[in-house]
Amino acid sequence: MKKITAVIPKGPGRVLEALDSLNENNLPFIVQEGLNTSKNRNIAASKVKTEFTAFINTHTILPKSWEKKVLNFFEAHPEIDILGGPQLTHPNESYTGKVTGYALTSLFGAATSSIRYGGKKTILNANEKHLTSANLICKSPVLKKIKFDESIYPGEDPKFISDAKSQGFKIAYSPDIYVFHRRRNSIKEFAKQNFNYGLTRPKKESFFQSLKHLTFTIPAFFTFYLALFPVLFLIHPILLAPLILYIILSLSFSTHLSIKNSDFKALLLLPFIFFTIHIVYGLGFIYGTLTKNKKTKE
Repeated sequence: MKKITAVIPKGPGRVLEALDSLNENNLPFIVQEGLNTSKNRNIAASKVKTEFTAFINTHTILPKSWEKKVLNFFEAHPEIDILGGPQLTHPNESYTGKVTGYALTSLFGAATSSIRYGGKKTILNANEKHLTSANLICKSPVLKKIKFDESIYPGEDPKFISDAKSQGFKIAYSPDIYVFHRRRNSIKEFAKQNFNYGLTRPKKESFFQSLKHLTFTIPAFFTFYLALFPVLFLIHPILLAPLILYIILSLSFSTHLSIKNSDFKALLLLPFIFFTIHIVYGLGFIYGTLTKNKKTKE
């Protein structure tokens, strides 16, 4: 008898790319279609009868050994309630998708959240920075207490994980529990994705709470800096220093990733991708912060 059921939220018209890998793993699954991703997950999860519920996306590809590794991990660590692992870039990804995948594995691109896209160490006290809902396995008792916030998307999975952690559930990350996951096929789609991540962050927590995690607020400060740069430079040329440092870091990380992936053509694209991540996330965070109270009053 199977112990894991996969839950897949599906937007209208979305292709279920995960189907072949689900069948190869002989894994039961529930697809819930609708416009609200979090609601889809909650509805589908309420139908699960197995010991474990695995949240994945329509374009998540499970390797053949995935189920066995998940069950082995829970057997070795019975104290763990929630388990996840990295979502690796799909081998057949578009070139733009591959390069954005390079950027996401970098500390300069995704800060400490880069572990979501290629971490190498097991973490038995994981948090929202380490896991995503593209590869998230929960024991049944978790879902009786914790639901996905249906007012937030994207960014509903960090809140789910932080809510679970605040309720005392034990959360782990294992690099062996990996899946393959599609990236955005164009810079425009990638920019929109990161803008929305920044936009929804203020819905999860207050600005002052975000200040405790500078990786979420630095892009917003950097965006303000660039907007005020002409004035700042007139005040004193020394204020050019942060921009020079940013350029040095961008080129250094781009060079490292190009060498690491034996893809020297990526060196031309990575600085632009890094800049896109930082600026559009910063803009989204600023807009989300400014409109949060307005929407609450309405």
